[in-house]
Amino acid sequence: MNVHYSAYYLARVERSRVWFFVAILRSFENLAFDRTLDKAKSEMEIFVAPDRQPEFLELMQGFRIMGVLLDLQAQPNRLKA
Repeated sequence: MNVHYSAYYLARVERSRVWFFVAILRSFENLAFDRTLDKAKSEMEIFVAPDRQPEFLELMQGFRIMGVLLDLQAQPNRLKA
C-alpha cells in the first residue's frame, strides 16, 4: 500500500483578512486543509493535496499580491512518522 502525505505549509495571514483567506481556500474542494496555530499572530498550518500543489501555490501568489498572505513556508509534514 502506497501512502501519500500532504505537503505541509506554515502561513502568516493579515489578521483582519483571515476570514477571507479561509473562506476562499475552503471553496476549492479537496485542495487543502487549514488549521489555526496561533490566533493572535494569525499563524496557520496548511496541508495540501500532493497533486494540487501547483494550484495551491498559484492561489497563494494571488493572496500575496492582494496583501492577504504575509508569509508562506514549506515545511516537512509534521504527521510523518
